[in-house]
Amino acid sequence: MKAARDSARARLFDFEVVSNERVAEDAWCMVFTSGVAGLLAPGQFVEVSVPGDASQVLRVPLSFSKADAAADAVRIEYAVVGDGTRRLSLMRRGDASTLVGPCGNGWWLPGGEGRSLLVAGGIGLPPVLAAAEMLTRAGLPFDAVVGAQRGSKLVGVDVDLLRGAASGDPEGRVVVCTDDGSLGRAGFTTDAMADLLAERIYETVFACGPTVMMAGVSRLAEEASVACQVSLERMMGCGFGACSCCNVAMRDGSSRSCCMDGPVFDAREVAW
Repeated sequence: MKAARDSARARLFDFEVVSNERVAEDAWCMVFTSGVAGLLAPGQFVEVSVPGDASQVLRVPLSFSKADAAADAVRIEYAVVGDGTRRLSLMRRGDASTLVGPCGNGWWLPGGEGRSLLVAGGIGLPPVLAAAEMLTRAGLPFDAVVGAQRGSKLVGVDVDLLRGAASGDPEGRVVVCTDDGSLGRAGFTTDAMADLLAERIYETVFACGPTVMMAGVSRLAEEASVACQVSLERMMGCGFGACSCCNVAMRDGSSRSCCMDGPVFDAREVAW
């Protein structure tokens, strides 16, 4: 399944903004229409050209939470962390630009019919939402752990979407936690994950979030002998593996390109 997960080649597309709204502290949600919608596989990403500064030639890599091929619509969430994403947050309905996609390799389905565990930290929730939809379409059950530093930084609409995806499973659980305890359970996502691993049997873990979180998730999964996929974040200068800015160190001593070989990797192969 892994070898054939994503076959579409990236190419240039136009896109037009449908909506672009602030949904949490420093976090925005954009919906746009583009022909790339029908080609995106869960876990892949797009490279967006953000208008407003001609001196900025690099595109912004963004993951997506939902791609609706019938409506040619894509939903992305992003944190405003620099000038590119700041200018992206200023785009309004009807504004247009270009993007390159679909980029990278996404999630692959587990080989069996067991329960999966999804773990998302901060703005790592969008690709995890895409994984939830992939599992739901395949009729596979899952639990989820979602975390943030504080309640104001948690994208509530995404949590609601995740709960909706899990609602068809009467045994499904969605655990929300914050570092400061301002919303849901107090503590880290790895704490909640450890508790669930002690209670339930999982076939695969899907995770995206801060590197330190994913390293902890990978360790817990390996200790429990559970397969684990991680969606990594790196500075992707070109998106085509040419600039070597996004190399990922592997346990076998090699390095791989996050933008071409990832962003989803087998966690057991990554040198944390």
